[in-house]
Amino acid sequence: MSPSSQLHVGAARRVDLDAAGQRIAALQSGADDAPPVLLVPGYTGSKEDFGPILDPLAAAGLRAVAIDLPGQLDSPGPADPAGYRADRLGAVVRELARGLGGGCLLLGHSFGGLVARAAVLAEPKLFGSLVLLSSGPAQLGGARRVSIDALERVLAEAGLPAVWAAMEAAALADPRYVAPPPEVQDFFRRRFFDSSPAMLQGMADALRTEPDRVAELRDVGLPILVAHGVTDDAWPPEVQRSMAQRLGADYVVIPDAAHSPAVENPAGTLAALLAFWSR
Repeated sequence: MSPSSQLHVGAARRVDLDAAGQRIAALQSGADDAPPVLLVPGYTGSKEDFGPILDPLAAAGLRAVAIDLPGQLDSPGPADPAGYRADRLGAVVRELARGLGGGCLLLGHSFGGLVARAAVLAEPKLFGSLVLLSSGPAQLGGARRVSIDALERVLAEAGLPAVWAAMEAAALADPRYVAPPPEVQDFFRRRFFDSSPAMLQGMADALRTEPDRVAELRDVGLPILVAHGVTDDAWPPEVQRSMAQRLGADYVVIPDAAHSPAVENPAGTLAALLAFWSR
């Protein structure tokens, strides 16, 4: 499916939620009394990363709530980069789950998976299950880690415009790069510049220091699904498969998708999620 689907949020409505005084921007689809699904985006992401699956989740009888984490796009965040550690953001997720009602179905994408894991470990009784979508067991490595390290220096020395220019140059130098439609590129640019520099620094630090907490999560005993695109380029597929085995979790590889399956293959992602939740 075209990446332009990232902007197609259907009938989902823009709402603001409260997490112990913290305003959290969200997209919501489905009846207010339906079982809640809380969708947590990754680093440099936003609620729109789940846009194509919001209405289908509602059609399946669920209340889909996709959020901007603090500091992302429409959610204000702290000025201190330390406020973006997984445990700090996990506390926000716990407050949101409390407000949505018991047995919340929790999904974290990429860095959002580390945040969701922290929320579950701190208060597992709030949640009915956990989905780790294109996420990993510990700190990020590989080419994405190298990129984060390089961009950290650019952010400190020259600010957001220089980081954006460096990201664009790196993308254009990649022979596999396919430019998104202009309206999607415009959205990516607005999202980047509307996000907090402290968030970019803090989440980057968290991605490079997160410990392996798989054994702790396994001991919680919550139903867990590990899923990723077949060509995921963040945590390698073999790392995610091993994590699923260690967790005793369900494991699904989503075809025709890389690191953002909800956008790249919404139908395949939806099928994996509904099959898991129906069990």
